[in-house]
Amino acid sequence: MLARVSVQLDSAFLLRPQHSSCCRIRCTEGIVINRVAVVTDSVSCLPRDLVEKYAIKIVPISVIINGQAYRDGIDITPKEVYQLVATSKNLPGTTSPSPGDFLEAYRELSNRVDGIICVTICSDISMMYDSATQAKRMAEGDLPHVAINVIDSRTAGGAEGFVALAAARAAASGKDLAQATRTAEDMILRVSMLGVLDTLKYLARSGRIPKIAAWAGSMLRLNPILTFSHERIGLLEKARTKPRAVQRILQIMEERMGRKPVHVNLMHANVPEEAAALKRQVESQFECVELFVTDFAPTMGVQAGPGVLALAFYSEEDISVE
Repeated sequence: MLARVSVQLDSAFLLRPQHSSCCRIRCTEGIVINRVAVVTDSVSCLPRDLVEKYAIKIVPISVIINGQAYRDGIDITPKEVYQLVATSKNLPGTTSPSPGDFLEAYRELSNRVDGIICVTICSDISMMYDSATQAKRMAEGDLPHVAINVIDSRTAGGAEGFVALAAARAAASGKDLAQATRTAEDMILRVSMLGVLDTLKYLARSGRIPKIAAWAGSMLRLNPILTFSHERIGLLEKARTKPRAVQRILQIMEERMGRKPVHVNLMHANVPEEAAALKRQVESQFECVELFVTDFAPTMGVQAGPGVLALAFYSEEDISVE
């Protein structure tokens, strides 16, 4: 399934000269500012240094605890969320950004760019694509000088992050809005994510993944492996122990990537020691162009539970890193 892309192009934008790589501005500390900016949500699990380097705008999802909303990564840390999930009788809730939140992000970026690419989590499991698209329509009147593309990543977590990062790196290399959008769309077809859960208990209660609730009763003692890609999001396999599940996702990754150099985002839900061990395995088994370790987005972790280990990855091929 191809990505859903919502495009806003106004006549004023079409009549302006297109900017080339000479329009990039490199500021202190290696931050790159372009005429095209990238927006994504906090599910994307992007490392802070890359967010800052490419000036990516993160629109946070909120975690709801005892009726109070806490913005992911701003008002509450991932560790705090996972501690609450593990000890609370009632799971915290989540709420997606509103169209107004996305519009505010667009407005902030409009002061320095001509085009904006907004990458969201898969529309099958969240309303964020709809909110971002509604905000784009609102911006047609408020920000007529800015062209906005909204992309449904068809995935989540670090895989979604790689789609946003591909767009940001394309913009940093001097590509225009259309070219950076195509780069992001190409990444959607190439990136995968595999995740190992400690239990299906939390995910079954959330109801977010189709069919899992019906299977959960007989599988609570097993370690599910979930897949996230443009083709499907759901239960892929199950293993009798977590170590076996981890070895299986490494095997699947090798089957998909072969011997090609790879880009990897290793995510964990408050299990840093397990993440460090998995990182060593990835480094020994694959030629990594880049490998970073991030927190599994707590707004996803509320649904999946503590203890998640996940790998988002794609092969090097013709995509370069700045």
